[in-house]
Amino acid sequence: MPYDPLYLQGIEHFNVCDFFEAHEVWEDLWTDYQGPLRKFYQGLIQVAVALHHFGNGNIRGAKKLYHSSRAYLEPYRPRCEGIDLDKLFVEMERCFADILSSTEEYPQIEVDPELIPEIHLVEAAS
Repeated sequence: MPYDPLYLQGIEHFNVCDFFEAHEVWEDLWTDYQGPLRKFYQGLIQVAVALHHFGNGNIRGAKKLYHSSRAYLEPYRPRCEGIDLDKLFVEMERCFADILSSTEEYPQIEVDPELIPEIHLVEAAS
């Protein structure tokens, strides 16, 4: 079954670090979708928003959305809709490591562009 064009469009925006637009496109998909992938799409939206917040210096918001995105995506591991979620989790954890280890209430942490995850669809194992 082919992927929804909005799903693919969101991935394209995500991979060029246009996280706000990825969130917007995936939210359009999520709003009209009522099937078993609803929370999966919500998790992707939150991944994009977490990275958007991180890039804008909203570290508290980034950390909050990091954790909630993982909670939404966890039931779909290891792979869903062509995304290797285990790989995405590792890459997000690496990207957010300084945020996750900080004990400051308002840490000043900048995202390392080299650690920003990308999403590449993988074929299902046969």
